[in-house]
Amino acid sequence: MVKSTSTSPANNNPDFCATRLKTLADDTRLSVVRALMHGPRHVGELMQALDVEQSLLSHHLRILREAEIVVAERDGKSVLYRLTPKVTAQPAAMALDLGCCQISFD
Repeated sequence: MVKSTSTSPANNNPDFCATRLKTLADDTRLSVVRALMHGPRHVGELMQALDVEQSLLSHHLRILREAEIVVAERDGKSVLYRLTPKVTAQPAAMALDLGCCQISFD
């Protein structure tokens, strides 16, 4: 279920919301975001949890970064991914607030 939640003028822009939703229309990207709802994860953890090759995962993570849904940070030799502050996860409710709308995984 998707419902509008934002009162910010920039986030009420239909193109902003459409871009975010189109980004999450891919099963792999949606799976990455669902995994990150429970906290930051290293690339290796995401690869293992989603059973995805590194090159494919890197492609999807780049798209998620460009859409400002996830952010990456160096953690030693590894890269740690987390949801951006603009995206709020509510793991107990299985919901994700994208800033323009909220998605719940019923």
